[in-house]
Amino acid sequence: MSVQLLRRKFTVTQYHKMIEAGILKEDERIELIRGEIIEINPVSSRHAACVSRLTQLFLFRLSQSVIVSCQNPVELDDSELLPDISLLRRKADFYESGHPQPQDILLLVEVADTTVESDREIKIPLYAENGIIEVWLIDINEQSIEVYRQPSPKGYQNIQKFMRGENLSILAFSEIIISVDEVLG
Repeated sequence: MSVQLLRRKFTVTQYHKMIEAGILKEDERIELIRGEIIEINPVSSRHAACVSRLTQLFLFRLSQSVIVSCQNPVELDDSELLPDISLLRRKADFYESGHPQPQDILLLVEVADTTVESDREIKIPLYAENGIIEVWLIDINEQSIEVYRQPSPKGYQNIQKFMRGENLSILAFSEIIISVDEVLG
Protein backbone atom coordinates (compact mmCIF):
# COMPACT_ATOMS: atom_id res chain seq x y z
CA MET A 1 0.00 0.00 0.00
CA SER A 2 1.42 3.37 -0.97
CA VAL A 3 0.92 6.43 1.19
CA GLN A 4 -0.32 9.65 -0.41
CA LEU A 5 0.73 12.88 1.24
CA LEU A 6 -1.54 15.88 1.00
CA ARG A 7 0.14 18.69 -0.87
CA ARG A 8 -0.68 22.37 -0.70
CA LYS A 9 -0.87 23.78 -4.22
CA PHE A 10 -0.41 27.49 -4.91
CA THR A 11 -1.89 29.72 -7.57
CA VAL A 12 0.30 32.08 -9.58
CA THR A 13 -1.28 34.98 -7.62
CA GLN A 14 -0.40 33.36 -4.27
CA TYR A 15 3.12 32.68 -5.54
CA HIS A 16 3.54 36.38 -6.44
CA LYS A 17 2.19 37.44 -3.03
CA MET A 18 4.78 35.20 -1.31
CA ILE A 19 7.50 36.96 -3.29
CA GLU A 20 6.06 40.41 -2.49
CA ALA A 21 5.87 39.50 1.22
CA GLY A 22 9.49 38.32 1.25
CA ILE A 23 8.59 34.68 2.01
CA LEU A 24 10.26 33.79 -1.26
CA LYS A 25 13.14 35.88 -2.55
CA GLU A 26 12.76 37.41 -6.03
CA ASP A 27 16.22 36.15 -7.01
CA GLU A 28 15.72 32.60 -5.69
CA ARG A 29 16.23 29.88 -8.29
CA ILE A 30 12.68 28.50 -8.12
CA GLU A 31 9.74 27.90 -10.46
CA LEU A 32 6.05 27.28 -9.86
CA ILE A 33 5.16 24.07 -11.71
CA ARG A 34 1.58 22.83 -11.56
CA GLY A 35 1.05 24.71 -8.31
CA GLU A 36 4.20 23.40 -6.59
CA ILE A 37 7.30 25.46 -5.83
CA ILE A 38 10.33 23.70 -7.28
CA GLU A 39 14.02 24.54 -6.82
CA ILE A 40 16.08 24.89 -9.98
CA ASN A 41 19.55 23.39 -10.38
CA PRO A 42 22.53 25.76 -10.47
CA VAL A 43 23.66 26.78 -13.96
CA SER A 44 26.91 25.21 -15.20
CA SER A 45 29.38 27.17 -17.33
CA ARG A 46 28.50 25.02 -20.40
CA HIS A 47 24.81 25.78 -19.87
CA ALA A 48 25.46 29.51 -19.42
CA ALA A 49 27.67 29.64 -22.53
CA CYS A 50 25.00 27.93 -24.65
CA VAL A 51 22.31 30.35 -23.41
CA SER A 52 24.57 33.35 -24.09
CA ARG A 53 25.51 32.06 -27.54
CA LEU A 54 21.89 31.49 -28.53
CA THR A 55 20.77 34.82 -27.06
CA GLN A 56 23.37 36.63 -29.17
CA LEU A 57 22.32 34.66 -32.25
CA PHE A 58 18.63 35.52 -31.75
CA LEU A 59 19.41 39.19 -31.02
CA PHE A 60 21.55 39.46 -34.15
CA ARG A 61 18.96 37.85 -36.43
CA LEU A 62 15.61 38.73 -34.86
CA SER A 63 15.96 41.87 -32.72
CA GLN A 64 13.69 43.91 -35.02
CA SER A 65 10.95 41.27 -34.97
CA VAL A 66 10.71 39.93 -31.41
CA ILE A 67 11.65 40.49 -27.80
CA VAL A 68 14.42 38.09 -26.82
CA SER A 69 13.91 37.31 -23.15
CA CYS A 70 16.58 35.44 -21.22
CA GLN A 71 15.69 33.42 -18.09
CA ASN A 72 12.63 35.54 -17.33
CA PRO A 73 9.21 34.27 -16.22
CA VAL A 74 6.41 33.09 -18.47
CA GLU A 75 3.00 32.57 -16.91
CA LEU A 76 0.88 29.50 -17.64
CA ASP A 77 -2.37 28.32 -16.01
CA ASP A 78 -1.01 27.09 -12.66
CA SER A 79 2.69 27.61 -13.34
CA GLU A 80 5.33 30.27 -13.69
CA LEU A 81 8.47 28.99 -15.35
CA LEU A 82 11.85 30.46 -16.22
CA PRO A 83 12.76 29.10 -19.64
CA ASP A 84 16.32 29.82 -20.68
CA ILE A 85 15.18 31.87 -23.67
CA SER A 86 11.78 33.10 -24.82
CA LEU A 87 11.07 34.71 -28.17
CA LEU A 88 8.10 36.96 -27.53
CA ARG A 89 5.77 39.04 -29.66
CA ARG A 90 6.82 42.67 -29.55
CA LYS A 91 4.98 44.69 -26.93
CA ALA A 92 5.52 48.41 -26.30
CA ASP A 93 5.94 48.01 -22.53
CA PHE A 94 8.22 44.94 -22.85
CA TYR A 95 5.77 43.01 -20.61
CA GLU A 96 6.07 45.41 -17.68
CA SER A 97 2.28 45.13 -17.28
CA GLY A 98 2.51 41.37 -16.73
CA HIS A 99 4.54 38.30 -17.55
CA PRO A 100 4.12 36.81 -21.03
CA GLN A 101 1.18 34.45 -21.53
CA PRO A 102 1.06 31.52 -23.98
CA GLN A 103 -0.37 33.65 -26.82
CA ASP A 104 2.66 35.98 -26.54
CA ILE A 105 5.25 33.22 -26.98
CA LEU A 106 6.72 32.33 -30.38
CA LEU A 107 9.44 30.00 -29.07
CA LEU A 108 10.67 28.72 -25.71
CA VAL A 109 14.14 27.24 -25.34
CA GLU A 110 15.29 25.01 -22.50
CA VAL A 111 19.02 24.29 -22.32
CA ALA A 112 19.83 21.17 -20.34
CA ASP A 113 22.85 19.28 -19.11
CA THR A 114 21.56 17.84 -15.82
CA THR A 115 17.81 18.37 -16.37
CA VAL A 116 17.16 16.74 -19.76
CA GLU A 117 14.73 14.12 -18.44
CA SER A 118 12.78 16.46 -16.15
CA ASP A 119 12.53 19.06 -18.92
CA ARG A 120 11.30 16.37 -21.33
CA GLU A 121 8.85 14.75 -18.88
CA ILE A 122 7.58 17.74 -16.88
CA LYS A 123 8.12 21.08 -18.63
CA ILE A 124 7.58 20.15 -22.27
CA PRO A 125 4.19 18.43 -21.65
CA LEU A 126 3.16 21.49 -19.61
CA TYR A 127 4.13 23.78 -22.50
CA ALA A 128 2.10 21.61 -24.91
CA GLU A 129 -0.98 21.68 -22.65
CA ASN A 130 -0.76 25.48 -22.61
CA GLY A 131 -0.50 25.76 -26.39
CA ILE A 132 3.09 26.99 -26.69
CA ILE A 133 3.57 26.68 -30.46
CA GLU A 134 7.25 25.70 -30.43
CA VAL A 135 9.81 24.53 -27.87
CA TRP A 136 13.47 23.64 -28.31
CA LEU A 137 15.25 21.36 -25.86
CA ILE A 138 18.99 21.73 -26.26
CA ASP A 139 20.74 18.67 -24.84
CA ILE A 140 24.31 19.79 -24.18
CA ASN A 141 25.51 16.29 -23.32
CA GLU A 142 24.11 14.67 -26.47
CA GLN A 143 24.93 17.74 -28.58
CA SER A 144 21.45 17.84 -30.07
CA ILE A 145 18.38 20.05 -30.35
CA GLU A 146 14.91 18.54 -30.02
CA VAL A 147 12.21 20.66 -31.67
CA TYR A 148 8.62 20.31 -30.43
CA ARG A 149 5.72 21.65 -32.53
CA GLN A 150 1.96 21.23 -32.91
CA PRO A 151 0.90 21.32 -29.25
CA SER A 152 -2.11 19.37 -28.02
CA PRO A 153 -3.45 18.41 -24.58
CA LYS A 154 -1.69 15.05 -25.07
CA GLY A 155 1.71 16.55 -25.94
CA TYR A 156 3.47 17.74 -29.04
CA GLN A 157 2.44 16.02 -32.25
CA ASN A 158 5.59 16.90 -34.21
CA ILE A 159 8.98 16.18 -32.63
CA GLN A 160 12.24 16.38 -34.54
CA LYS A 161 15.83 15.89 -33.41
CA PHE A 162 18.70 17.82 -34.98
CA MET A 163 22.38 16.90 -34.59
CA ARG A 164 25.65 18.71 -35.34
CA GLY A 165 26.01 19.43 -39.05
CA GLU A 166 22.25 19.94 -39.48
CA ASN A 167 20.18 23.10 -39.84
CA LEU A 168 16.83 24.13 -38.40
CA SER A 169 14.55 27.15 -38.37
CA ILE A 170 12.00 28.72 -36.08
CA LEU A 171 8.40 28.04 -37.08
CA ALA A 172 7.50 31.75 -36.93
CA PHE A 173 10.59 32.72 -38.96
CA SER A 174 11.12 29.84 -41.37
CA GLU A 175 13.31 31.97 -43.63
CA ILE A 176 16.00 32.19 -40.93
CA ILE A 177 18.26 29.14 -41.01
CA ILE A 178 20.24 28.25 -37.87
CA SER A 179 22.86 25.53 -37.69
CA VAL A 180 23.08 23.24 -34.68
CA ASP A 181 26.82 23.99 -34.63
CA GLU A 182 26.12 27.73 -34.20
CA VAL A 183 23.96 26.98 -31.17
CA LEU A 184 26.30 24.44 -29.53
CA GLY A 185 29.56 26.26 -30.36
